Amino acid sequence: MAAAPAAVESVVVIHNVAKRHNVGTLARSATAFGVAEVVVVGRRDVSAFGSHGATSHLRFRHFTSLALARAYLKDERGCEIFGVEITDDAQPVTAHPFRRSTAFLFGNEGSGLSQKECEICDFFVYIPQYGGGTASLNVTVAASIVLHHFAVWAGFPERGREGNKFIVADRPQGLSRGLYCTEDSIEAVIEERKMRKENACDILEENGSSHPQESNGLDLMFTDA
Repeated sequence: MAAAPAAVESVVVIHNVAKRHNVGTLARSATAFGVAEVVVVGRRDVSAFGSHGATSHLRFRHFTSLALARAYLKDERGCEIFGVEITDDAQPVTAHPFRRSTAFLFGNEGSGLSQKECEICDFFVYIPQYGGGTASLNVTVAASIVLHHFAVWAGFPERGREGNKFIVADRPQGLSRGLYCTEDSIEAVIEERKMRKENACDILEENGSSHPQESNGLDLMFTDA
């Protein structure tokens, strides 16, 4: 296991996470473990339910496609993209197989990473299990474990404590609860609408559902209800 280079960062990539409350909980874990940015791919609207205010401390960026997100992560942020999935070449996250700033792509709760998602990944990690009662973990639980391991490897400084809780930072100036979007052109809006239709069709095919609103829960923009 190599030592972490200076000034490494972690990024969370959200794409087609199906259950509405999971996005807010993901944001809460992201702030706890020092994530620098959350990249939302596809639909722009996500829910902050369960975040307990964590979204106020995170920077969000939106892309209409996985290809655009990958280009940003590789070319501008210098990240390696790790898919969290059990594949033939996946390494255990406990081995800390990281080398530089890393973006983590987590799979859909039911079906895991799709083929398109796997194609943008450089490497894969999985979380070892030691009991025989379940085949997989909830995506927010998996994210917490993986992000914690990266924070340990990266040597992020532990947050100070007060009593029996960690000290919450002041809300950063200039951050709002909305998304920081990189594309505002008419073409981008049209592309996003196309992506919404394609994502709805993909989810219907995977889940066999006739109610897309029940399958894709990313239907509110940072509301707490």
